[in-house]
Amino acid sequence: RMDQALLLVRNELPAPGLNLAARSGSCHQCLYQFLAFVPPSNESLRKPGTASVMVDTQHPLTLLLNSSMGDRDLCKVQYHFGEFGNYSLVVKTLSTSTQTVSCDLIINEGPINSYLPILFAFLVYMGILAILIAGRLLMKIDPVRNWVYKKLNPRATDRMINSELGSPNTDSINCDPTPQSWSMGSQQRLRSLDTFRGLSLVIMVFVNYGGGKYWFFKHESWNGKLHFPSALFSRFVFIMGTSVALALGSMLRWGSSKSKVLRKIIWRSFVLILLGIIVVNPNYCLGPLSWDNLRIPGVLQRLGFTYLVVAALELLFTRAETGTWEGRFPALQDILPYWPQWIFILVLETIWLCLTFLLPVPDCPRGYLGPGGIGDFGKYPNCTGGAAGYIDRLILGEKHMYQHPSSGVTYQSTMPYDPEGILGTINSIVMAFLGLQAGKITLFYKDQPKQIMSRFIIWGIVMGVISAILTKCSKEEGFIPINKNLWSISYVTTMSCFAFILLLLIYYLVDVKKWWSGAPFLYPGMNSILVYIGHQVFANYFPFKWKMQDSQSHAEHLIQNLTATTLWVIISYILYRRRIFWKI
Repeated sequence: RMDQALLLVRNELPAPGLNLAARSGSCHQCLYQFLAFVPPSNESLRKPGTASVMVDTQHPLTLLLNSSMGDRDLCKVQYHFGEFGNYSLVVKTLSTSTQTVSCDLIINEGPINSYLPILFAFLVYMGILAILIAGRLLMKIDPVRNWVYKKLNPRATDRMINSELGSPNTDSINCDPTPQSWSMGSQQRLRSLDTFRGLSLVIMVFVNYGGGKYWFFKHESWNGKLHFPSALFSRFVFIMGTSVALALGSMLRWGSSKSKVLRKIIWRSFVLILLGIIVVNPNYCLGPLSWDNLRIPGVLQRLGFTYLVVAALELLFTRAETGTWEGRFPALQDILPYWPQWIFILVLETIWLCLTFLLPVPDCPRGYLGPGGIGDFGKYPNCTGGAAGYIDRLILGEKHMYQHPSSGVTYQSTMPYDPEGILGTINSIVMAFLGLQAGKITLFYKDQPKQIMSRFIIWGIVMGVISAILTKCSKEEGFIPINKNLWSISYVTTMSCFAFILLLLIYYLVDVKKWWSGAPFLYPGMNSILVYIGHQVFANYFPFKWKMQDSQSHAEHLIQNLTATTLWVIISYILYRRRIFWKI
């Protein structure tokens, strides 16, 4: 199968036989897991005992062979097997006098290169991009442009060539948690925010559809390495906070009262949470909606609640006009006037720290942050997530949580755990608040791109330094490891560091230098809620999914997932051309 190799163990040792166990390199402090019993060799027939097993190829493995009648370890072999490879492990005695045992790994049939489809897909998309760029350059040649004008409608062609954004018609459907968040005035719109949001959304759609079934497009089992999926949702939360700062100031400048804006905030949050519970979460293929096993937390639910808290907090202190602050430190005009907000966020973070490290959890050590299961040498199998998992099970109930957490595969944890649970929502609020700070920077220093970019750099460095201190620049040994499942504070600061730097780059390319229009990510970024809900609802329908000839082929999965993702980009482009923007 995919991500597997065949291992044939040949035992040339006499009785009593061998036990074969394995431990994944991605499994921190894990117990060895039994794979197979290898019978002893038949000395009379001179025939070795054999056993065949399937081994994982996603991460390096440590194989352990020991006697079935004792605890003596005969040998350990560390190796990263290749997908669909065929291997033999030969166990024999080198010296009868010293009973020295050797374990030799032999490649019977080489593995395939499962990454070639990614290279091919990259070249195809680069080819399409090159054709589009060449087309735009040709359209700058007067004879070519005039010929096109004669063949097509001049106005439609001009709009297609120049890709003028403008502001969406205010009469269009209005259903996004960040409406008007991009407004910098009546006519100007920050393309970089839509591009940032769209880039995160497109990759999120691709990953949710399967990511070609590659292991690095899946969520990390627990602590550590930041794969693509680990950063996507956090970027979405970050840019939502950025949009809030721009939206509220814009609405107040247009004369909306704070009470009216607050009602709008509450309504949008309610709709987002409702959409998450009723539309996105349930799997209707398994039968009608039932409260008995309905998952309560979710992506849209967390977005809705985070938006409610951050938007309401900003509404209390925002001003319709953002003139120069006449305080003692004008360089901090985007921070000091809002000191009550910072106190509120610090109190929230203190609550998270106290609950995480001081809350007693039955049968678990206080402050436990591990995955449970076979992690930590199997000492705490039912402690997945520590206080975060305990609070969700206590308040929501096990049946109303996510039943298949990412820790279940590597760490074999059996407890339900929800990565969008209650305790982690505190840090998603912190993440959105840091995004809010990015929005305030663009407001206070509009028309001053150097000031904006320098502050983005400073915030990125500050967040990076905090992350380095919290994690000790280590995957597992820090004070608070980076963990997407827990939404640990180190995860928030690390993702915020990357978000500030990425937003800086996109802002420079799109809004400052105008070297890039933001396409094609701009279009899904302007219809983010529609694309997100649509890709979830229609995930199992043609043309987004079809029956494969070989379900164990990365190439077929990659083609299907890229096709589905591209279709949503095309749909969002068509909606953009028709000036249809679904907002909440």
